[in-house]
This record gives sequence, C-alpha cells and structure tokens, in this order.
Amino acid sequence: MQLIGMMDSPYVRRVAIALHVLEMPFEHRSLSVFGQYDEFAQINPVVKAPTFVDDDGTVLIDSTLILDYLDHKVPAARRLLPEETQERTFALRVNGFALAAMEKTVQQVYERRLRPEERQHEPWFARVNAQMHAAWAVLDKLLAGREGWLCGGRITQADITAAVAWRFTQFVLPDAVDLARYPAVAALSLRAEALPAFVATPLA
Repeated sequence: MQLIGMMDSPYVRRVAIALHVLEMPFEHRSLSVFGQYDEFAQINPVVKAPTFVDDDGTVLIDSTLILDYLDHKVPAARRLLPEETQERTFALRVNGFALAAMEKTVQQVYERRLRPEERQHEPWFARVNAQMHAAWAVLDKLLAGREGWLCGGRITQADITAAVAWRFTQFVLPDAVDLARYPAVAALSLRAEALPAFVATPLA
C-alpha cells in the first residue's frame, strides 16, 4: 500500500492515521501537488492528494472514499466508522462538520498565501472565516461533555477527523481560533495527538 501526499494536508494525514490505527503497513510518499506536480501526475494524472495505491494497483482518491475502502478490508468490529446506527449517525455528523472546518481553513490559506494581495477579496475571506467558526461551534456542542472517545469507547473516524481538523487549523491559522472558544474540540485533539498513530504522522 502507498499513500501519496504531504502530511501538511489534513486529508492526507487523516488517512495515514487511520492506516496506523487499523495496523495496515503502508509506504508514505511525500509528494507535493505543487513542487512535484509531474512526478505526482505519473501516479495520478488528476494530481490530487491524498492518492492511495493498493497492492493490486488500485488507485483511489478523496480521503473519505479511501477510508471507506480501508474500513471494508477489516472485520466490522474494527471499522473506524461505527456500524451501530445511532453511533454511525453521530460519527457522520462529526465528520461532516470537521471536514467543513478543514475546507474553510484551506480556503483561507489559499486566499492569503496563493492569491496576489491585489486580487484578494475581503468579503469572501470574511464569509469563509465565518463558516469555519460556525463549523467549530457546532462541533464543540456535539463534543461537549464527552471526556473519552466519541463512539463506543474506542477511537473512530469521528475522533480522528475532528482532531486532525483542529490541529490543522491551529497550525496554519494560529491566531484565528482561540482554544478557549472551543474547549471540547481542543480537549479531544489533545487526547488524540498523544496517541502513537498521531505521533507517527506529524503535521510538519
């Protein structure tokens, strides 16, 4: 198995952590979609991270689809998306808002770092920032009062995705989100980042 992409992408990192939690050995190829475009294109002509290549040559893109594929390689009891309906629904809610926070964080980074200053659009930036905070607010309410893992007493994709999203926002927009504003998410991230699977996949 090969995972292609850099760990500064939260989408790449959530797949890498899942592979570690599922105890699936893999090779990480840290290719940049910007700096190593041509090399990346030889593996995946769309040049999208993460790209996953299975041992049989199957190529998959999009972190959520890759994670679904990996989940179905293990018994149901070990899957990172819970099978029980109520827990599954909760995990999907957490995943959805965490992915929204990721997306809105990425959009802010692109607007500030990749677009020339004269072409930056402040109303758009303000809207995206507000959407990011809205996602964190919903997540913090969902996580409030939960001191352990979110579903069934074991780490699941909900924990991984929320923790990875929070760490990413804190890393790339360090002054944008106050830890005290979303204490439940911050506490979950702190617990998760101490795990071997997270330590083995540092953001940078």
